[in-house]
Amino acid sequence: MANGVKAIRGMNDILPDESYLWAYFEQTVQQWLAAYGYRNIRTPIVEQTDLFIRSIGEVTDIVEKEMYTFVDHLNNDSLTLRPEGTASCVRAVIEHSLLYSGPQRLYYAGPMFRHERPQKGRYRQFHQVGVEALGYAGPDVDAELIVMCARLWDLLGISGLRLEISTLGNAESRALHRTRLIKYFEQHRDALDEDALRRLHTNPLRILDSKNPGMQDIINNAPKLMDDLDAESLSHFESLQHILRVRGINFEINLRLVRGLDYYNRTVFEWVTDKLGAQGTVCAGGRYDGLVEQIGGKPSPACGFAMGIERLLALMQECGKEIAQPAPDIYIVHQGDQAMDYAWTCAEFLRDEGFDVILHCGGGSFKSQMKKADGSGARYAMIIGDDECQAQEVTLKPLREPVEQARVKLNTVTELINK
Repeated sequence: MANGVKAIRGMNDILPDESYLWAYFEQTVQQWLAAYGYRNIRTPIVEQTDLFIRSIGEVTDIVEKEMYTFVDHLNNDSLTLRPEGTASCVRAVIEHSLLYSGPQRLYYAGPMFRHERPQKGRYRQFHQVGVEALGYAGPDVDAELIVMCARLWDLLGISGLRLEISTLGNAESRALHRTRLIKYFEQHRDALDEDALRRLHTNPLRILDSKNPGMQDIINNAPKLMDDLDAESLSHFESLQHILRVRGINFEINLRLVRGLDYYNRTVFEWVTDKLGAQGTVCAGGRYDGLVEQIGGKPSPACGFAMGIERLLALMQECGKEIAQPAPDIYIVHQGDQAMDYAWTCAEFLRDEGFDVILHCGGGSFKSQMKKADGSGARYAMIIGDDECQAQEVTLKPLREPVEQARVKLNTVTELINK
């Protein structure tokens, strides 16, 4: 398409040869979430920009560099394509007073948007499944989120994922740690890059997440948040570890795990793989007890996670998961006006019986139609010509088994196939 309109860079079409994998993933996820009592919530893809500034944090890569933000010229509002789903979910929970009826287990799925440099596993329009448990304060729900992820990896045939966990403590712990970090990094200003210097007094925790190779020694020797933890947060973290050990979930404690969103506190975790190159994190989340109040609701504990669908699908294929592309049960070939009318009747009857049926369209010889029937992957070809039409019968030809074709009454086809 030399001069035609193309998709926007980093925003990809999902074609039929791929979409069946998405459908399998989505069906598996829906059944998995239902087994844990999570209900679906659907929010708009466009929100007030202020929602993300207040929730994600003004001094973050997402808000500073990656959001698709524009002005609604009808009312001069600043609007943003959602870069993540938690803020929208919490906004909806507050707006519709869902927590008045008690804690909520919710999930959502759909496209998110970030203006990043497109690369394998990272796109400007990407898709996530997000799971949020609102109104639960204890480490048991944190553990449930992690345990249910482990179950999903088994369901999807994914192996080799590594779980990293940490804790960010409460606001007071982080304030104390923030002071210590600023003091430490001030002593090493000459080694900090431009990005770290910009964040030094606004969000020094984010410096710990830097991937700059030249800063790793300084980062590794920086004060550790674990040393500033309050007793309650430490107890919460130890209880989480105990539950995971009892459930047989292996994990590593990563004291540099800070996450890219400012609303996290206490528990944070990531599921990481070495099979997808630089984009190793496929699922991440944690606790965000202050976010509901921060957005405008009454204080309420909450935790959750999000997983990248594109990355998980790539990982399923990398792990050798084979999903058969769906094929119709029956492909109906026909020739002649009367045969075509009867073929329509047969197709609708068979669909009423629960079969997936393709009715050949576009004409052509029996030979060419049979070639398309075979190429469709259908288990059977149903052949209808003048003889079959006059006798109100059909010829059923197995395409995947060494069985002779048979001419039968239409109302016996279901019984014959089931045998």
